[in-house]
Amino acid sequence: MLSRSDLILKYIVEYFVKTATPVGSNTLLENYDLPYSSATIRNEMAHLESLGYLEKTHTSSGRVPSSEGYRYYVKYLRDNNYHDVDEQIKNQLALILDKRSKSIEDVLKESCEILSHMTNLASVVLGPNADEEHLASIQVVPLSKNSATCLFVTDRGYVENKTFVFDENVSLNDLKKCIDMINERIKGTAISMLVDKMNAIKPLIQSMIHSNDALYRVFAEALIKFTNDRMALYGKENLLDQPEFNSDIQKFKEMLQFIDSPTEMKKLIDGEDSLQFHIGKDEEGNGLDDVSFVTKKIDIGGGKGGTITLVGPTRMDYDKISNALEYLAEQLMELYGDDDHRKDPS
Repeated sequence: MLSRSDLILKYIVEYFVKTATPVGSNTLLENYDLPYSSATIRNEMAHLESLGYLEKTHTSSGRVPSSEGYRYYVKYLRDNNYHDVDEQIKNQLALILDKRSKSIEDVLKESCEILSHMTNLASVVLGPNADEEHLASIQVVPLSKNSATCLFVTDRGYVENKTFVFDENVSLNDLKKCIDMINERIKGTAISMLVDKMNAIKPLIQSMIHSNDALYRVFAEALIKFTNDRMALYGKENLLDQPEFNSDIQKFKEMLQFIDSPTEMKKLIDGEDSLQFHIGKDEEGNGLDDVSFVTKKIDIGGGKGGTITLVGPTRMDYDKISNALEYLAEQLMELYGDDDHRKDPS
């Protein structure tokens, strides 16, 4: 049973999330079955404001939740029932999750596009830490007499591919011998060390393929991608539909710059909790004013997980978003997880 002040704060947050309109005592009485007088509600709102949970706007007599108010709501007041997933989101995700032949990378991409579209938020996918991965193999797939695709595979199932054209004086047989030599020397190397290893064997590669620098660059560029933090961003254009950003382009640009940085994102969401809420700028200065990040860790075993983060204004539907992320993570575990990570059907 919520206290009077908690119930009033809960309704203020939920009404403001839906309408983006400051909330007054009359609004609460008109929209919710509250057994309190208007004066009592105003007194409680003044008390919540003194605690830092509400803020008074300059343009209205109503109040809006502060970042601290949203944090309190998420921790103590939200319904927190991840089985109560929005049916439209659930149905759209089901269409993607039913395609069992797809790779987890493709399913993640399409799922995040759906989440972004249906929540009007941006989604950010961060892959597993590249420092903990090792090169499993490099494979070459001939496409024609002078073109091929190289596949670079890690021990955690991540695949990078690069298609290239080589000179007529380079035979496919020479190319395959070169790949065998590279595998022999750098297979099992930590991803973070691959560029150094490639530089060390550059003379060998050039001697085997007649000093063809173009082929060396193909290998080097693909391996450099491994050493970078793998990140994908979807739905950033949706954020312009949010009144907090379409009226403040500078704020929008600052947010895009932040979420486009793997370093900033990793620093923000580097926590132990499976589901994380980062609302506004915290005491250490991490995050952004008026921006929230809801992050779910995806753990399907074998180190093939990562994180999905939905990003938008602090005025977001935290129940809807967290429920959708929990549902997606559970379904991905069912589809792609190893035996230790799948749910026991009993």
